[in-house]
Amino acid sequence: MRCGKPLEKAEQEYCRDCSRQDTVYEQGRSMWVHREPVSRAIYKFKYENKRNYGRIFAGEMAEHCGAQIRRWGIEEIIPVPLHPARKRKRGYNQAEILAEELGGLLHIPVRKDVLYRIRNTRPQKSLNDTERIRNLKGAFAVAKNQKLKEKVLLVDDIYTTGNTIRRTAKMLRLAGAQKVYFLTISIGQGL
Repeated sequence: MRCGKPLEKAEQEYCRDCSRQDTVYEQGRSMWVHREPVSRAIYKFKYENKRNYGRIFAGEMAEHCGAQIRRWGIEEIIPVPLHPARKRKRGYNQAEILAEELGGLLHIPVRKDVLYRIRNTRPQKSLNDTERIRNLKGAFAVAKNQKLKEKVLLVDDIYTTGNTIRRTAKMLRLAGAQKVYFLTISIGQGL
């Protein structure tokens, strides 16, 4: 199992997305499949200023995935960034809130000064697979002269096709991270 997405058949090793593309991350986990009531709660967290949901989601992540995070040997947590214009409009980055809360609960440092979104991309939810890949090309960068730990955890709200995680993990690997893992609140059904 690589991304944790539900599989159609028990004999499958990887989901459709992981079997079609090389991944630069080691492994990942998500708390829930992206459907009601989780999808509605994430929507409120992300778009309706329910920032306190971040503490609740992070608490669930720590409780249910904390042991796995320790087994992975995570040395620092990095949130998936928003473009500055989108962050100004929304007022916050939900992935940063999750990362900070989770880092506090697990006593793992959080780095918000490493990964940047340098291109204001269209929201991924409205795009097909090909458009999602094209949309994220050149969208992320790592700050110069940043020394990354060997094992890092990317944190985001939703894993749909994995394009955002793959693209950000690639940037972190190019910047020196040896192993990149991810954790999200929910994951697409993939069936």
